[in-house]
Amino acid sequence: MRCCRALWQAGLIAGADGNVSVRLAPNRLLVTPRGLLKAELTPDDMVEVGLDGRHLTGSRRASSELDLHLRVYRRRPDCGAVVHAHPPTATGFAVAGESIPGDVLPEITLLMGQVPLVPYATTGTPALGDAAEPFLDRHDAVLLANHGALAWGPTLDLAQIRMESLEHAARILLAARSLGRITRLTPDQIHALERLRGTPRHGPTDSGD
Repeated sequence: MRCCRALWQAGLIAGADGNVSVRLAPNRLLVTPRGLLKAELTPDDMVEVGLDGRHLTGSRRASSELDLHLRVYRRRPDCGAVVHAHPPTATGFAVAGESIPGDVLPEITLLMGQVPLVPYATTGTPALGDAAEPFLDRHDAVLLANHGALAWGPTLDLAQIRMESLEHAARILLAARSLGRITRLTPDQIHALERLRGTPRHGPTDSGD
């Protein structure tokens, strides 16, 4: 609930938008329900499901984007939480058909690297999970074309941080474009950041834009 309120207060979701899930055990998840104001959720509103999507406990129906969350958990055993939101500027990039580069801002390089664009698919259907799945192994966040963004991590705090930082980065990139130039970090600078982090990013940092 704290995460949902924080996303709403930051303007990253509105009304019933977005959804959040947390891994309770290897095969059990807690997920937000569908159709309710995220800023007003209570513990009783949460839904427990199995990794197979089976309803376990809770009087509500799980988020319509449950399949998308399940794809991440199944592909990433290191994932402990998933956050889906509609951050306005980052979603603007998604509507424009652009990814967020991982070689411009050190914080993004360290937190998640490049944030690629998942091709459009109908929300709340397995087609969206199918479209996202090729990106899950090598990235920690994605943009969903004409839809929003998805971020994950070993903890809910880190998944939320990635979502908030993604939107912040999108705002900075948009501001830099208005000034006429985006300066990219060099490969040596990227490698220095990766040494600080301890391990290289899952995927390439070049966005191609």
